[in-house]
Amino acid sequence: MGLRFYIGLIFSALLVISFSCQKSQELTPWEMPKLEFFPPMPISDNTPTTEGVSLGRYLFYDPVLSKDSTFSCASCHRQEVAFTDSPNQFSLGASGALMTRNTLPLFNLNWYPAYFWDGRAASLTQQVFHPVSHPNEMNLNWKEAEKRINRSSFYPAKFKAAFGNVPIDSVLITKAIAQFEQTLLSHDSKYDKVLRGEAFFTPEEYDGFMLVNDQSKADCLHCHSTDANALGTIAQFSNNGLDPVLDISNYPDQGKGAVSGKSADFGKFKVPSLRNVAVTAPYMHDGRFKTLHEVLDFYSQGVNECVNLDPRMQNAHQGGVHLSEVQKEHILAFLSALTDSTFLSNPEFGNPFLQ
Repeated sequence: MGLRFYIGLIFSALLVISFSCQKSQELTPWEMPKLEFFPPMPISDNTPTTEGVSLGRYLFYDPVLSKDSTFSCASCHRQEVAFTDSPNQFSLGASGALMTRNTLPLFNLNWYPAYFWDGRAASLTQQVFHPVSHPNEMNLNWKEAEKRINRSSFYPAKFKAAFGNVPIDSVLITKAIAQFEQTLLSHDSKYDKVLRGEAFFTPEEYDGFMLVNDQSKADCLHCHSTDANALGTIAQFSNNGLDPVLDISNYPDQGKGAVSGKSADFGKFKVPSLRNVAVTAPYMHDGRFKTLHEVLDFYSQGVNECVNLDPRMQNAHQGGVHLSEVQKEHILAFLSALTDSTFLSNPEFGNPFLQ
């Protein structure tokens, strides 16, 4: 038996060891619920696993990622109000400073091509990086965040279960939280039950649904899809005529334009979903409208012609769509049917430290 024989034996042994290690690191795929009447979900570059989702859920609710360890992601994103900070117009950060934009809800996130009101993050993982280190939000240096997690008596084992025997760094932390956020799926409102043939709209809800999807009436369908698909948004960015700005340099908040630098993007903001909208007041990127009735008043008679106005706002020349009070009430009835009470109370999305 020569040297090649012994090298072969060693190589074979290494393969067996490697295979055994891989087997021990096999992950459990996260089971996606059946979604009916939704568009196909875009493929994620951070596929959720049961282990990764569990880890991310703990991190989402843990104040360890804030400077003084008193503030978590869940401090501004509370489940009972669709992971917004309703009724606050602006959230209060860990440093005591108010944010400058209203807190967006967290659900059905994989369908969005970009995140935040201005689209500054191209992925959920990138999105998580921002609030942890932002001085007005969680205000924690990522190097310190890594140190805290590594010296924890709780997290290293969970990271190993989710990602294998690799160093814990900011990338893995954000990937875990993003995996949990991908599982926040809202798909069981009364509206969904009607689509599935399990319930019926009231006459008022049905009329509201028809008004929302009628181009000659409320004309909401171009930006908030509830007919062609159940997502409740086109998941794009739009200028809906909030301010009568005729020069892009005069926008009080430049929106997507401040990120892209493109003049055509000034004054454009993310189009949020109508799902759970009845529990997420106040509304618009700056939270200027306290109630849904105020929102309908705006679209009825308060729309402004302005630079970069979305061409789908085809009634801006007359101030809006001119809804009657009865029509507004029926639309409000339909919007309430979009509240997913199951999502708002699902224990799988709740604080794991309290369970």
